Amino acid sequence: MPGLYYEEFSVGQTFEHPIRRTITETDNVLITTLTHNPASLHLDAEYMKNTEFGKPIVNSCLTLSLMVGISVNDTTHGTTVANLGWDEVRFPKPLFHGDTIRVESEVLELRESKSRPDNGIATFAHRAYNQHNELVGICKRTALLLKKP
Repeated sequence: MPGLYYEEFSVGQTFEHPIRRTITETDNVLITTLTHNPASLHLDAEYMKNTEFGKPIVNSCLTLSLMVGISVNDTTHGTTVANLGWDEVRFPKPLFHGDTIRVESEVLELRESKSRPDNGIATFAHRAYNQHNELVGICKRTALLLKKP
């Protein structure tokens, strides 16, 4: 199990996740259609030719999912009891088909669970960057974690 237990985290600890992901058109179409999102922004290349972007943009749900998913192996794989929420989700720049993202995570806060003595609560900041090192997504994630047995 590669994930860390609650006690193994410290506030300010940062992770530069080694996994990178190039986003394909198939990725974007799948997440968009699986979530029943009919937005032309993601599916209609002809429509997007006449916008400021000039081509389809990646669905932000995919960006959010990759920000968190890429972080899991290095942080909470096997130690997460539950995700408690995502806050302050922002997408300062769009992603496009063919862009490659990388993710960094930082531990922002740690606290004991008041109702679950075998668990602790961690708040992470996840930041995603494209291949030009431009910030394309950021969110705070709060997770309920296992303590060491």
